[in-house]
Amino acid sequence: MSYKIVFFDIDGTLLNTDHTIPEETRRAVRQLQDNGVLVAIATGRAPFHLLPVAQELGIDTYVGFNGSYVVAEGRLIRETPLSRKTLADLEATAHANGHPMVFLSADTCYANTADHPHVIESFHSLRLAPPVCRQRYWEEASIYQAFLYCGEQEEHNYFTRFRDDVSFVRWHRVVLDVLPPNGSKARGIEAVLRHYGLKPEDAVAFGDGLNDREMLAYVGMGVAMGNAHEQVKPLANMVTRHVNDAGIHYGLRQLGLI
Repeated sequence: MSYKIVFFDIDGTLLNTDHTIPEETRRAVRQLQDNGVLVAIATGRAPFHLLPVAQELGIDTYVGFNGSYVVAEGRLIRETPLSRKTLADLEATAHANGHPMVFLSADTCYANTADHPHVIESFHSLRLAPPVCRQRYWEEASIYQAFLYCGEQEEHNYFTRFRDDVSFVRWHRVVLDVLPPNGSKARGIEAVLRHYGLKPEDAVAFGDGLNDREMLAYVGMGVAMGNAHEQVKPLANMVTRHVNDAGIHYGLRQLGLI
């Protein structure tokens, strides 16, 4: 099959365990573009955290915030901010449980607790600077994603209480993504495909994390990285090599795209 567009996750997919883009990946993406295949990013990262990677690779189409903020050819085509009432209720519940939060707009992010070790740990895991504290930032800006800091053993009550209001996806041992209801990268990819007049079967997606499950199942060819979470691999059509072992280059070669 001749695929027309390829979506790449960032962390653990485009970026290796050193949080750099391997040279083999650079060459593969460039060759993909030269072959006339559309290239896009699909990530949980905010625009201000993903743009350096996108610009480095010459990519101007992306799904950010796990589908809540979608840009095609440099133009915003879909945005789904979280409800302020829901954010107020969720923050109050989290505060009562001693769980900090981070609120992300399209331009920046702020924590509601200063210098919390879990916030620092999670941002450092992505080689990003932790946010400073700014109370009730969700009242000032459109918030497309929030981080809720709690362990797996504490997440059930949130899932039960807010199941109709938000979607939760764990991306780190101490933190959950908070997304709009039914939010996922698949919904963002759907908007991109509609923009280009394409179908799911025209698309390939590479990913490794739990927030990639819906995306890999949605497209015509879902490719799990060799380093992917074990719950992700069964949902993929194919498993490529580890990100540190030219996984993207190998996968694209196997698919005949480069």
